Amino acid sequence: MTPVLRAAGLSAHTADGAVLLDGVDLELAAGAVLAVVGPSGAGKSTLGLALLGEANPGIGLAGSVRAGGTELLGHDPAGLRTARAGRVGHLPQHPGVVLDPVRRTGPVLDELAATAHGRGRAHRAARDTAVASALERAGLGAEPGLLRRFPHQLSGGQQQRMALAQTLVTGPGAVVLDEPTTGLDPVTRGAVLDRLCTLAGSGTALVLLTHDLDAIRRIAAAGPTVEVLELHGGRVVRRGPAGAPAEVTPARGRPAGVGAALLAVRGLTVRTGSGVTLLSDVDLTLERGRCLAVVGPSGAGKTTLGRALAGLVPHSGRVLVDGTEPGRGTVQYVHQDCRSAFLDHRSVLDQVARPAVLLRGSSHADAHTEALALLDRLGLPGETVARRPGGLSGGQLQRASVARALLARPSVLVADEPTSAQDGEHRRLLLDELGHARREDGLALVLVSHDPVTIADADRTLALADGRTTVPPEPVPAV
Repeated sequence: MTPVLRAAGLSAHTADGAVLLDGVDLELAAGAVLAVVGPSGAGKSTLGLALLGEANPGIGLAGSVRAGGTELLGHDPAGLRTARAGRVGHLPQHPGVVLDPVRRTGPVLDELAATAHGRGRAHRAARDTAVASALERAGLGAEPGLLRRFPHQLSGGQQQRMALAQTLVTGPGAVVLDEPTTGLDPVTRGAVLDRLCTLAGSGTALVLLTHDLDAIRRIAAAGPTVEVLELHGGRVVRRGPAGAPAEVTPARGRPAGVGAALLAVRGLTVRTGSGVTLLSDVDLTLERGRCLAVVGPSGAGKTTLGRALAGLVPHSGRVLVDGTEPGRGTVQYVHQDCRSAFLDHRSVLDQVARPAVLLRGSSHADAHTEALALLDRLGLPGETVARRPGGLSGGQLQRASVARALLARPSVLVADEPTSAQDGEHRRLLLDELGHARREDGLALVLVSHDPVTIADADRTLALADGRTTVPPEPVPAV
């Protein structure tokens, strides 16, 4: 039987000759699950794109990728869309990459369904059925008014599930999923994993690019045949049936040196232009050196809160830092979609160093020296950050985003799912660096995360649901 997806001698390299993938071979039958694991920067996202016949700017591909017997490499964009249609789909690590920001979700789903079921009135019923099925399988079937919304009106979790629905609506034989459980609360994460098991059970082959080792174990325990392929430095170093890989658990001390209250928020409310309330009357305070964890289900308003604290969305209420309105650079924000926060045409190093020049008056040479030292502590050597963003993995860009924010020396840092793309070792490096900034610089940290390990050392937790505080943070006495 012809495999639904096959790669032979698949390689990827940057324009300066750096090897990102080195001769990867793989083969998937209908209903099979391939879990691709490895540390951040190992080549997982590069492999995922290559299996779709794509590569980031400045990256060349060699070898062969065949989906349903059709070669995917070597096409122009229009030819690639035709070759891939109904054969292989993609759920990216950051759903904003595939969601059209200026179009409502319903017409986009209908247009995609038309590629598989035909256009015109005669095919209307088939398209409607495909859209309804895709939404249901993606976990969005019960969401009222969803098809009339724009992507920015969806929560991070809803965006991820909408991207999955767009992938499923054409009925592909294989789906490549890049960190499909990233940024999801435990309930939604469990539902996504259940849906992936159902997809595999119905004959859809899955390629999971993931750091979530527990997700691999859960899928394997549910019945699908799961093979693990481990990458390191773009090379396959291990492959075989899913076992029980271990993960490093971070060990950190609690930051000391906590001072007086720094961040004060009163009655913070965010509404859309049409009057829909996204966040309602949130109050909180945060002291120097302290960490506040913001938790809640997908769509609860966590990202909206973080963006409002950073002044990135219009809001009512008061946000004060040291008793005054925050000035330029006082509050820094690390975006959940870190790839979209970087410019494609400039090196990562230049972009990370830039805040030290603009906000602190450092010379370009000093800013680059400081940035290189910080990035190196985060596991990003100079030769890596000299590349443009397309040459780095999502996990590497996530650490670079945190480094860029820290180099601004803010009083308050709001980090939205900053460890979602990290393996255990790099998560530890990232959290240790944030802990150092809290101890040494008195940084107040607002940490939005679903990951219990990431928020394990938070001083307080603020829980949100439907834009309202359900568990307000208790005051912490000054020390």
